[in-house]
Amino acid sequence: GTASAVGAARPPAWTTAIEPFEIYGNTYYVGTEGIASVLITSPQGHVLIDAGVADAAPLVAASIRKLGFDLHDIKAIVASHAHHDHVGGIAELRRLSGATVYARAAQAVTLRAGELQPDDPQYGVVDSAFPAVEQVSVIPDDGVVKVGSIVLHAIATPGHTPGGTSWAWQSCEHERCARLVYADSLTAVSADGFRFTRSAELVDKFSASIDRIASQPCDVLVTPHPEVSRFFERMHERAEGGSTRVIDTGACRRYADGARAGLASRLQRERDGREK
Repeated sequence: GTASAVGAARPPAWTTAIEPFEIYGNTYYVGTEGIASVLITSPQGHVLIDAGVADAAPLVAASIRKLGFDLHDIKAIVASHAHHDHVGGIAELRRLSGATVYARAAQAVTLRAGELQPDDPQYGVVDSAFPAVEQVSVIPDDGVVKVGSIVLHAIATPGHTPGGTSWAWQSCEHERCARLVYADSLTAVSADGFRFTRSAELVDKFSASIDRIASQPCDVLVTPHPEVSRFFERMHERAEGGSTRVIDTGACRRYADGARAGLASRLQRERDGREK
């Protein structure tokens, strides 16, 4: 979900193909104009993070092939959060690749069901179902997914969804290694009638997730909705100024600061009775 109205018409950008490109080292952008999907490669196999809406699965697959990689070499698929705009294409990408899907327990339940669970803030929103992912391997909240030389660290970031997960890994180029963070959505948006303030534990978990991202060692930030972190603008700067232009060690902290302000605003609106 974005920070815009939940359940609104699907933005065309979500299914608009763009040229895939290198983000940093062995990490590539293979998503659409509106929804990120990231491929991390190694000689022993690849990892895919997110796969867009169901209709975008062929676009993600085509982008991976266009970069010269074989879908069958994808050994692991993981997700940021289990909403249809990020995981709708996972079942198809899993079918095409034979990869194992890994998820934290709360996310695994939703992926297997293909629909939101009652504890999701957006539960009850129309058209929120997606193709179910039949087989999901559960990892701990701080689990690690390893494929060849790729070591992908899960960072539990519940709030936007109960199973929300951010991911961190290292990619190297020109003898310089960078720590990349795929920071999950941290927006406090919901279906009508949902109240974050109904549960102090819920608010505490959300706040802790934001703090977790703020404190991450973070050289390169990628977000599920690229525009939230000015991702394409930053990549354009990279194209003009070389790979060092994409290194921004303050990006995760600024992203978290924005999320913290957004959560505070949402909680205040609830307390003032200004939420639907």
